[in-house]
Amino acid sequence: MLPLLSHQQTLEPVYLTYLDALEQSEYSGDIDKRYSARLVQATDNSVYQFLPQAVLYPKNQQDIQIALTLAASDTFRSVTFSARGGGTGTNGQSLTHGLILDVSRYMNRVLEVNAEQGWVRVEAGVVKDALNDVLRPHGFFFSPDLSTSNRATIGGMINTDASGAGSLVYGKTSDHVLALRSVLIDGSVLDTHPLDAGLLCNPDNVSDNPLGQKLISAVAAVCREKRTQIENQFPKLNRFLTGYDLKHVWNDSLTQFDLSRILTGSEGTLAVITEAKLNLTPLPTERAMVNIKYDSFQSALRHAPSLVAARATVVETVDSKVLNLAREDIVWHSVSDLIQEVPGKVIDGLNMVEFAGDTVEVEQKLASLEAVLTEQISKGECGVLGYQVTQDKPSIEKIYGMRKKAVGLLGATKGRRKPIAFAEDTAVPPEKLADYIMEFRAVLDGHNLQYGMFGHVDAGVLHVRPALDMCDVEDEKLLRVISDQVAALTLKYGGLMWGEHGKGVRGEYGPAVFGDELYGVLQDIKGLFDPDNRLNPGKLVAPKQTGALYYDIDSVKRGKFDRQIPIEVRDAFPDVMNCNGNGLCFNYSSYSPMCPSFKVTGDRVQSPKGRAGLMREWLRLLEAEGVDVNALAKAKPFGILQRIQNTINAKRDYDYSHEVMESLKGCLACKACSGQCPVKVDVPKFRAQFFNIYYQRYLRPAKDYLVAGIEDSLPLMAAAPRLTNFAAQNPLSQWVIKKAIGYVDAPALSVPTLKQRLDGHASRGYDLAALQAIPEEARSQFVLVVQDPFNSFYDSGLVLRFIQLIEKLGLKPVLLPYKPNGKPTHIKGFLDKFAKTAQSSADFLNQVHKLGMPMVGIDPALVLCYRDEYREVLGANRGTFEVKLANEWLLNVIKDLPAKAPQDKQYTWFSHCTESTAKPNTANEWTKIFAHFGAKLSAVNLGCCGMAGTYGHEAENLERSKALFEMSWQQTLAKIEQPQVLVSGYSCRSQVKRFAGYKPKHPLEALLELANI
Repeated sequence: MLPLLSHQQTLEPVYLTYLDALEQSEYSGDIDKRYSARLVQATDNSVYQFLPQAVLYPKNQQDIQIALTLAASDTFRSVTFSARGGGTGTNGQSLTHGLILDVSRYMNRVLEVNAEQGWVRVEAGVVKDALNDVLRPHGFFFSPDLSTSNRATIGGMINTDASGAGSLVYGKTSDHVLALRSVLIDGSVLDTHPLDAGLLCNPDNVSDNPLGQKLISAVAAVCREKRTQIENQFPKLNRFLTGYDLKHVWNDSLTQFDLSRILTGSEGTLAVITEAKLNLTPLPTERAMVNIKYDSFQSALRHAPSLVAARATVVETVDSKVLNLAREDIVWHSVSDLIQEVPGKVIDGLNMVEFAGDTVEVEQKLASLEAVLTEQISKGECGVLGYQVTQDKPSIEKIYGMRKKAVGLLGATKGRRKPIAFAEDTAVPPEKLADYIMEFRAVLDGHNLQYGMFGHVDAGVLHVRPALDMCDVEDEKLLRVISDQVAALTLKYGGLMWGEHGKGVRGEYGPAVFGDELYGVLQDIKGLFDPDNRLNPGKLVAPKQTGALYYDIDSVKRGKFDRQIPIEVRDAFPDVMNCNGNGLCFNYSSYSPMCPSFKVTGDRVQSPKGRAGLMREWLRLLEAEGVDVNALAKAKPFGILQRIQNTINAKRDYDYSHEVMESLKGCLACKACSGQCPVKVDVPKFRAQFFNIYYQRYLRPAKDYLVAGIEDSLPLMAAAPRLTNFAAQNPLSQWVIKKAIGYVDAPALSVPTLKQRLDGHASRGYDLAALQAIPEEARSQFVLVVQDPFNSFYDSGLVLRFIQLIEKLGLKPVLLPYKPNGKPTHIKGFLDKFAKTAQSSADFLNQVHKLGMPMVGIDPALVLCYRDEYREVLGANRGTFEVKLANEWLLNVIKDLPAKAPQDKQYTWFSHCTESTAKPNTANEWTKIFAHFGAKLSAVNLGCCGMAGTYGHEAENLERSKALFEMSWQQTLAKIEQPQVLVSGYSCRSQVKRFAGYKPKHPLEALLELANI
C-alpha cells in the first residue's frame, strides 16, 4: 500500500528565522519554501544536485536590496544566496544549499530601447530570444548567440559571459555590456560603466556608494599593478572566461576602467546583477548558409580554418552521432531538404557556414566559397562530399534550430550511459583544434566511451559530451579522471577547460591556469566584494580567510540519489529518469506548444523538468520506505472507509505525494513534451502511472469518474439527446455540476444525432461478413470511418460531412461501430480500465484491419492514442492495425485525382498541440491537400489553446484555460476572417466557440465546400 512519505529535509533554523523576518518586511516578492520548489531548483543542466533552503522570487530591485540588507545583520551572517535565471548551467553554476534568488519570474522587462544610439536597457530576468523579439521591429538584435536562447536570461548570460555561434564576429556578452546595476552584499546599489582613468583619483567621482568606491579603487589599482603578469599568463583566446576578467577592466591604453568587466563572468559570486545596458547589432540585410558535408568529423575539423579565412560570420560543426540523433527527432522534418544525403556516400561530419552582411558582400563571399568547394569536390580533396546553399532566412533559422537542439538530442542516446556535460566547453586556439580533438578522442577511446561532438570550430570551442552512467559509482569516479585529463590537455594546447559555459564547480582548476599570484588576486577581489563568502559560495574562488572551495568536481551529483532507485523501477519509469535538465520545457514563447502549464503559471514545478524531478524523489522515498513501486502499481486500493479517512486527514498529515500530485494535476496532458523535448520526456505517461497509485490511498474527485466514464455513457445519453441537453444545459443544472463535480461549460450533444443524420445512408449498417465478401480488387474503393466520442456525439455534422467528402471523391464510406478509445481513462490514471478498453478496441480494429481497407479517424488526439498509449500499454498485444489521420489518408487519395483549378480561396489552419508535436509535418500535408483542391492554406505557429481535452472544462482550471487562450490564439484569431479559420482538434474548436464566440470549421468541411464548387 502507498504509505505517507516524508522527506526529512527541513529548513535550517537560521533560514526559517530569516524567511519569517523577510515576510514581515517590505519585501513584495514570492517566498517559496515548498519541498517541491526546492527540488526543482536543486538541479540545472549539469550532473549536480544541491538542495536549496528556499526560493525567493523578487519582483524588483528593491526586493533584492531588502533581502540582502536583512541578511547583513549579525543574526543572519550565515545565510547565503545564489542568483538564478534560466537554470541552464552545465556545471552547477547557480546551484546552492542556501537561498535561490530567481529573477526570471518577475524581473523580466525590457525597460528602454534607444534605436538611435543602438542600445537597450533590460532587467536581468529577460530571456534572450524575448529581448530579440522586442528589438527586431527596430532593426537590431542582441548578437551573442547560444543554444539555450529561448530560456536563458540576460542575467545568466552576463554572469557566465556567454557566447556561441558567430563569436568571432559578434563577440561575447561582455563585449556588449555598456553598464550594469547591481546589488552588493550589504544591500547597497552599485552602478558600473566605463570611467576615464583621471576620475579614479577622487572616489566621489566614480560612485556615491562608499563600498562601491572602495571596490573600484582597489580593483583598478591591483589590475594596473599586475598588468604584465596578466598579459603573460592569460591564454590568447577569443573565449577566455576568467571568472573575474582582470585583463579587460582596463582598456589597452590604460586610459579607461570598467568594473562591469569584473562582474561579467563572475557567476553571481560578487554581486546580484539587476539591470544591464547593452549595445546592439544591426540586423544583417542578407544572410546565406552553406551546409558542407564530409566523409569524417576530422575532415570537417581540419577544413574549418579555411572557412574562417573565407571571412565567414559563423562556422558550426556537428559529428555523425549528433546528425543521426537529429534524424530520429521531430526537428529533422524541418531540415531534411536542407541537408540531403549524398548518393553513395556516408556523411560523418557537417560544417554549417553562414555569411551575413550587406547583399553585395555576402554574394561575393558565397560565390568565392562555392567555387573553392566545387573544385575540392571534383578533386576529392579535404574530405568534402558535397554542399547545399540556402539564402532563405526561415530555412537558416531551421538549421540553427537543429544545431541548438543538439545539446538535448545527445540525451536521447539509447542505453544507461548518456552523454553528459562536465568537460564539454573547452577552448583552444582554432588552428590547434583538430590536433587537440584527436588527443581528446584518444582519452575517451582509452576509457571505451561513446561521445558526441558539436560546436563553434571558428572559435576553437567544441562541445564534447562523453557518455557515462551517473548511477554507476565507477562511472562517477571516471568523471573525475576524465576531468583531470582534459584540464591538463587544454593547458598543453594553450587553452582553457571552461571556454563558454563558465566554471561552476570547476574552480579547483583555476590555480593551474592563473598561477598562484594571479589566483591570489582573484581571491582578494572576492574578499573585497563578499568577505564572508555568502554570494554563490563555493564557486570560482573563495576569500583567502574563508578556506578552500567546498564545491568541486566530486560534489554531490544527481546520480547519488537516482542510484537509490532500483534498476527495475527506473526501467518502469524511463521518462522520469531520462530527463537531463536541458530545460527546453522552459521555452518562453507563448507561440510554442511546449508546456502550457509552465507558461501560464511561471512556476517551474509546473513543467516537465519539474515533474520529472519530483517523481524521481517520489520513487526514491518509496524505496527508502521499502515499497516495491512495480508491485504497488498492481495493488488494490485501500477500502473506501480508509480512503475517506486518509482524504480527511490530508490537510493535517504531511505527505510528499501531495506535492507531486499538485504538480502533476496541473499538466494539461497535451503531450507536447513527448514530441518537443529532445529526450522525449512523456509527462502524461508517468502522470497516469502516478494517479493510478496515488488514488489507492486517497479518494478520487467526482469529476475524474465523470471524465473516465464519458465514453461509455455517451451512447446512452445520445438515445435521448434533447432530454439530456435539457437536463445538463439549464442554468440550475450547470450550477449544481460546477459546485458538486467541479465541471463547467460542458458541450451539448448534437441534435440531430449522427445516427439520425445517417438514417438510411449506405455508410450505416456495418456488416463484417458483407465486407469480407467484397473482392480484394474492389476493397480499395472503401473507406472505414473510425468514430471518436467527441465528434460522433458532440459534432455529428462534421462526421456527416466527412462521409459526404469521401463520396464526393468517388469512394464508398463505411461508418464503423462506435468503440471507446480509452484516452479519457488514461488521462485520469484509470490504467486497468484503459488497458481493458484498449485491448477491446485493438481486437476489433485488428479484425477490421484484415479487410485491407483504409481506416481513418477525425480527431488527432484520439487517433494518435492508438499509436502511442496503445503500444505502451498493450505491447505486442496491440496488433498491427493502423488508423490514419484524415490528412494522411487524403495525401494518398489525391495522387489518383486530378487537381482542381486554382480558386480565390484562402484558409488558415490552427493545429492541435498533440498533432503538431507528434506529427510536425502535418501543416505541410494539409497545405499540399488544399493546393490540390485549388485553395491556398497557411499554417500558424501557436501555443496551446487551453482546452486540452477536458482540462479546460474543470472549474479549477478555468482561469488558466482562458489565460492560455489569450496568450496566442485570441489575438491570432482576431486577425483572420472567421470563414477562413480551420481547426482540426475538437477540443480546440470548443475553446474557440467558448471564448471567441463562434465555431470554426474543420479542414474536412472546407474541403467538402471546395469539392462542391
